[in-house]
Amino acid sequence: MAKAKLEYIWLDGYKPTQSLRSKTKIEDDFSGNLEDCSVWSFDGSSTEQAEGGKSDCLLKPVFICPDPQRKNGYLVMCEVLNSDGTPHVTNGRATIEDDDNDFWFGFEQEYFLWDMKIDKPLGFPAEGFPTRPQGPYYCSVGAQNAYGRYIIEEHLDVCLDAGLNVEGINAEVATGQWEFQIFAKGAKAAGDQIWVARYLLERIGEKYGISINWHCKPLGDTDWNGSGMHANFSNTALRTSGSKDVYTEICQAFGKTPEVIKAHIDVYGADNEMRLTGKHETQSIDQFSFGISDRGASIRIPIATVERGWKGWLEDRRPNSAADPYKVAAIIIKTVKSADVVAA
Repeated sequence: MAKAKLEYIWLDGYKPTQSLRSKTKIEDDFSGNLEDCSVWSFDGSSTEQAEGGKSDCLLKPVFICPDPQRKNGYLVMCEVLNSDGTPHVTNGRATIEDDDNDFWFGFEQEYFLWDMKIDKPLGFPAEGFPTRPQGPYYCSVGAQNAYGRYIIEEHLDVCLDAGLNVEGINAEVATGQWEFQIFAKGAKAAGDQIWVARYLLERIGEKYGISINWHCKPLGDTDWNGSGMHANFSNTALRTSGSKDVYTEICQAFGKTPEVIKAHIDVYGADNEMRLTGKHETQSIDQFSFGISDRGASIRIPIATVERGWKGWLEDRRPNSAADPYKVAAIIIKTVKSADVVAA
């Protein structure tokens, strides 16, 4: 009888940024189907999700894919529930209101490969900074420009082998900085795949002794880019309206009041004020703007959307690299729905 290794993955309760956790469940003659993954439990007192006297939290499987790095393995993304079966306060996925999967999301996940020996990005010297400023590294090739490609290529392969919908990868602007993009129809599916892809990248980093730095501005107040997780999104109205007015109304909804702006910033990742400075292709955190092809705006209207007769998508450039894609999707959906526009 075949033994299957099911890696149950979840998000802990650490603040201000949640971390990935996982543990392995062995099953006999497993079908590979999500419906055959049982609810499991864990010690929430060790993950900042429960008190020691009442520590049991539940893991509800919500997404499964093959684990290409393990024999007879599966990756099982889970929601965290309280012992009574209600969503735990740390469960951002449960707040997404997209039951009909009308919302499509494409996340652009940036990150740094981090050399733990010198506590700097891979490719940095032990002292000071690289002799060349950022720029030559973007979409680069060559040992003098691209650092850690062996990790990036391995990550791409395992993601594709797992069935994740990775749509591309590229070296980013700073030394040792990279990006992958994932698209899914349905906000929950997009979040599931981003988290599993992050998990796989972390595990590959273990193999090479390289950590993954998700912080939005790991090099601090320097002239080196921070890392974002730009959120490209659409619903039926955005995909079919053919109306500039519809796009304007939806964009205006994102900046309607200071309270709306704050609600987004609150879930767009910790320390975002370090990244959203008005420099390095960002809008200042205390301002809101939108514009066609404007990478310095809060919301960018892609030129492709305009050229298609105002049928396409929008890009929120404010979420940072450490943001929870579940929470990002949830607040975007809420704001788009508040605009109360209809499809063509």
